[in-house]
Amino acid sequence: MSESTKAIASGAVREIEPELRELFTKVVEHDPREAAKMLEPYPDEFVVQMLELLNPSAALNILQRFDLARRQRILATASTETDRQWMRNQTYPERTIGRLMQPPLAVFRPQTTVAEATEQIRHLARKAIITYAFVTDDQDKLLGVVVMRDMLLAQSGQRLDEIMLANPFYLTPDMSLTDAMRAVLVRHYPVYPVCEKTGRLIGLLRGQMLFEAEAIELSAQPGAMVGVEREERLT
Repeated sequence: MSESTKAIASGAVREIEPELRELFTKVVEHDPREAAKMLEPYPDEFVVQMLELLNPSAALNILQRFDLARRQRILATASTETDRQWMRNQTYPERTIGRLMQPPLAVFRPQTTVAEATEQIRHLARKAIITYAFVTDDQDKLLGVVVMRDMLLAQSGQRLDEIMLANPFYLTPDMSLTDAMRAVLVRHYPVYPVCEKTGRLIGLLRGQMLFEAEAIELSAQPGAMVGVEREERLT
């Protein structure tokens, strides 16, 4: 697998079947227009599964190359969380954090007990990698983050607001990749919450995804100097 494949693929949350690996590799190594053509013959459910293996920005770039009717069918097939996140991400410019957001899973209210949260996380972990639990109020404002180790050591009846890290660091969706890189340089967290300026939680960003997205742009810059289109530079 080439470096561009490793960079665009966001650390897939599940293993790709051997017979699909070749198609997946072709999808991520071609520009979005060609990738959409490759996926065109496949059922909507399959297209959704393939797009979910990519980082959200790459998935959106491919999704937008389908005609409107097909794009709407694909969105209708995706889970509610994925559909909502893709729709939201489209409202942000290229090279911003908003384009890279994933749905915020494992979100709880302050009064949720450790036992209740653990039970829900068990189900969520079957389809996604859960690194932190997030605590929000009734307006979805981020109040705190709970580390899995702290949940493991806590009493089952304890409330999450008793063990959470209050007022956590977060990124905003309108931040450029460069500004976000500067902001996280000394933190190195595996996952960053993404909030509006009001503090409302709207997405998550994996640290690896941020560094990979920036690496792709840096590697593409020399091409811009000689008039090479962005999509061509990613092939």
